[in-house]
Amino acid sequence: MTDYPTPPGLPSPCVGRCALDTGGQTCTGCRRTLAEITAWSSMDDAGKAEVWARLRGLQAPQPRGKVCSHCGAGFDCGTGGANGGCWCADLPPAMPWPPSADCLCPGCLRASIDEMARQRG
Repeated sequence: MTDYPTPPGLPSPCVGRCALDTGGQTCTGCRRTLAEITAWSSMDDAGKAEVWARLRGLQAPQPRGKVCSHCGAGFDCGTGGANGGCWCADLPPAMPWPPSADCLCPGCLRASIDEMARQRG
C-alpha cells in the first residue's frame, strides 16, 4: 500500500451535502455534530483529529451500490474497510470533493489522493 503524506492541517470532513438529521443536531452528510461544525475553524489539528477519529469509529451506513462520478465504474459504498466500515475510511482524509461530484471508486479515489500528494510535494 502507498504511504500517503499527511497534508498540513486536516481537511474538513464536509462533503458538500449539508442537511440536519431529524433531531437537528447532526449533519447527515459529514455526520459531524453542530458543535463540531461550529468549532471546526478554531480547532487545532489535535481537535480535528479527534473529530475524524470519532467519525471513522461510527457504524458505517448500510452498504449501497454507487457509480463512480469519474470513471463510471460500479462499486459498493459502506463496506470493505479494515475495521468493518467503508473502504474509504482506510485512506487519508481527502475531502471535500466538489459538491457536483459524488463518490469515487477505490481506484479513482486512490489516484486522486496520489495526485493531491504530488501537487503538495
